[in-house]
Amino acid sequence: MGSSTIGRLFSYTTFGESHGEALGVIVEGFPSGFEINIDRIQQDMDRRRPGSTKLGTARNEGDRVRILSGVFEGRSTGTPIMMMIENTNQRSKDYSKIKDVYRPSHADYGFDMRYGIRDYRGGGRSSGRETSARVMAGSLAKQFLHSKGIRIDAAVVAIGGIEASGYSWNPPFPPPLFSPECPEREEMESLVEEARREGDSIGGVIECRISGVEAGVGDPVFDKLDALLAQSMFSIGGVKGFEIGSGFCSSKMRGSENNDQAIAEDGKARFLSNNSGGIVGGITNGEDIIMRLAFKPTPSISKKQRTFTSSMESVDLVIEGRHDPAILPRAVVVVEAMASSVILDALLVRNAYKAI
Repeated sequence: MGSSTIGRLFSYTTFGESHGEALGVIVEGFPSGFEINIDRIQQDMDRRRPGSTKLGTARNEGDRVRILSGVFEGRSTGTPIMMMIENTNQRSKDYSKIKDVYRPSHADYGFDMRYGIRDYRGGGRSSGRETSARVMAGSLAKQFLHSKGIRIDAAVVAIGGIEASGYSWNPPFPPPLFSPECPEREEMESLVEEARREGDSIGGVIECRISGVEAGVGDPVFDKLDALLAQSMFSIGGVKGFEIGSGFCSSKMRGSENNDQAIAEDGKARFLSNNSGGIVGGITNGEDIIMRLAFKPTPSISKKQRTFTSSMESVDLVIEGRHDPAILPRAVVVVEAMASSVILDALLVRNAYKAI
């Protein structure tokens, strides 16, 4: 299995570069006979695509999804599903001046050291545009999970040092920030615009909640469900922190505060808190799965920065082109896609081990 493939039973491989001809995904293990709503896939792609929000990049791609295989008369056939989008609005000339320059906090230098060659046009495979393929696959998974009563939603809950407070979780969340209704929403949007005006960027936090997953999904030891979720989230470019449940706050608590006490009620377990974030020992306990991801600021900024070239010459760099002052609004749907993929895979694995 290569580094562009994820999953065990529900798996997919992404392909394509930011400024290549197209990007796409080959999905395997998707259940057969399921009626696929391509409009819903397109809706998710529209949430992620460049130009989809006033807080994002000025690059405007149509990102029209084409399904090339694995679907017949609107239903999945059980064979590999191939989907793709074409690149139509790339401006590769914006990158010609930096083909020998390593951009600060980008993957440029690492790629050169790893492969001895790199696609300098927008970062190639390390570009955030690669996530379009994940959204196509994850949208499929999300549709199937919704049919089973499982809902996965994400939202921006912090921008820079401003955190949303007093919000209720009532998706879907509106653009341009895709955050819950809160007193700080306007201030958070203004902070993104301020970063744009200054030729800078800013980071923040996305929260994801998964409801409707019954107890007993996941595996112990190395394939713990929270470990697989963490791996999938850290595979998203820009993610630098991950926590589930009480997360880092649990390190400040005592066991008597952090333990999720429970009672038996009407023949069912009812937990009195959810500090575990819905997963204990790598296996779900039936509570909502709640996780948070910290995103670093977008590294492409127009401020002058110090860096070096492939000939080991120190230089000043001003990055040109069209970039997001904050990647978070467009990353919300990517987080949902990755979570959907992991949960569907875990459900299929669980069912595979059930007694016949």
